[in-house]
Amino acid sequence: MTDRPLPLLYAEHLARDRRRSAHTVRAYEATAVRLVGFLQQHWGGPVTRAALAKISTTDLRAFLAKRRDEGLSNSSAARELSAVRGFLKFAAGEGSELPRLRGPRVKKGIPRPIAPHEAVALAEAVSEEASEPWIAARDWAVLLLLYGAGLRIGEAVGLTGAVLPLGETMSVTGKRAKTRIVPLLPQVRAAIEDYARLCPYGTARDAPLFRGAKGGPLPPGMIRKAVRSARTALGLSERTTPHALRHSFATHLLGRGADLRALQELLGHASLSSTQVYTAVDAAHLLDVYRNAHPRA
Repeated sequence: MTDRPLPLLYAEHLARDRRRSAHTVRAYEATAVRLVGFLQQHWGGPVTRAALAKISTTDLRAFLAKRRDEGLSNSSAARELSAVRGFLKFAAGEGSELPRLRGPRVKKGIPRPIAPHEAVALAEAVSEEASEPWIAARDWAVLLLLYGAGLRIGEAVGLTGAVLPLGETMSVTGKRAKTRIVPLLPQVRAAIEDYARLCPYGTARDAPLFRGAKGGPLPPGMIRKAVRSARTALGLSERTTPHALRHSFATHLLGRGADLRALQELLGHASLSSTQVYTAVDAAHLLDVYRNAHPRA
């Protein structure tokens, strides 16, 4: 038997056996830590696997009520409950009967893409604020990858020098370590090659392609911070985030007749339902065009 905390064992299980991303592992482990801490006070005793196997609906409601009092939104509470269920299944065992508790209703929003000229202006503004030419080239290349190839920010900063030399396509490792092939537009390829030429830290095959100012891996937060600053200067919406560039990639392809299945492959979605949200985006875009252009709209 091990005395190591259950949340830590759960995190290791997620990373090793379920191949979840580092971000998901951290988030789910944090939820498990919160639940165990709450139950220790709620029950007034140790929280063991046997105890978790007997957890009641009332216990879970009490935990969620506390989290809602702390300001959790419906969508965040739904994610918290999902993480709790996964932790309990792990701790109590797959065959255990866990209490049923319906999560809060979450209104499904649609992704908010930004216009092509806004995407380009955003990338230009971010690169123009860079302190050195190679950093400007780096930021330009990263943002073009998000908009021109539909990468997630974590996928872009996770690339290594092994992708060089570039061809017409690139292999990308996405969620749950799944790889996919994405096409590279000539502009995107040129931006990456320009950055690689200017980067003072080299592009070794086993090293991060995109480097921070001191040579370490580029943190996604640095790009998010730069985008926040640039969107304020450009007067763009708060919804203008690095991930919005990926939404724009998907929406603009769909608007030009891309097949949903092909788009699913390009985005690296596990299920088609994740890709289908973009049909609502495109419909919303067409409705906006109609309202703005039709004389009787």
